[in-house]
Amino acid sequence: MNDNVVWHEHAVGHQERLTLKQQRPAVLWFTGLSGSGKSTIANAVERLLFEEGKHSYLLDGDNIRHGLNKDLGFSDEDRVENIRRIGEVAKLFVDAGNFVLTAFISPFNEDRKQVRELLEEGQFIEVFIDTPLELCEERDPKGLYKKARAGQIKNFTGIDSLYEAPMAPDIHVKTANKTVMQCAELIVSHLNEKGYIL
Repeated sequence: MNDNVVWHEHAVGHQERLTLKQQRPAVLWFTGLSGSGKSTIANAVERLLFEEGKHSYLLDGDNIRHGLNKDLGFSDEDRVENIRRIGEVAKLFVDAGNFVLTAFISPFNEDRKQVRELLEEGQFIEVFIDTPLELCEERDPKGLYKKARAGQIKNFTGIDSLYEAPMAPDIHVKTANKTVMQCAELIVSHLNEKGYIL
């Protein structure tokens, strides 16, 4: 880092923001295969938080690639950088006192671990949206699996690029036999039980 870059202290502190917002902020890191339901469930969770008067923001994988990460492709190296940038942005949102919901495939355990290490203890909640590959392919909302199977998309997670499922997620959501709302309520229940929602 450049020696001329100095951290600037804020006039409003982290604890003051928490007191104002009446919540214990954290990153809810949704990970799972394409088509698993990450964005849909994250949106439902954010709606429930909003209805409880809580402050949150959803960082969606596709949306981020329209702006902040539009210069990145889908090679393993670019995927690592994609997650690193999101981790840094999420950290800022948490410092502001918000819940941050991130919906990214984030296929590698090491990358998710590095984001966890950016944050304070208890500020990273790994949410594994566990949907079988067959069901994701059946849903295929964006037609991406069909293109990947036809060889039109390279480095597609679950087809010709590895997905490392979380070994010990903080929240494990098996979606096959649950509605979107049941999945969302399970996640919000965890936040209530663990004292994130004050």
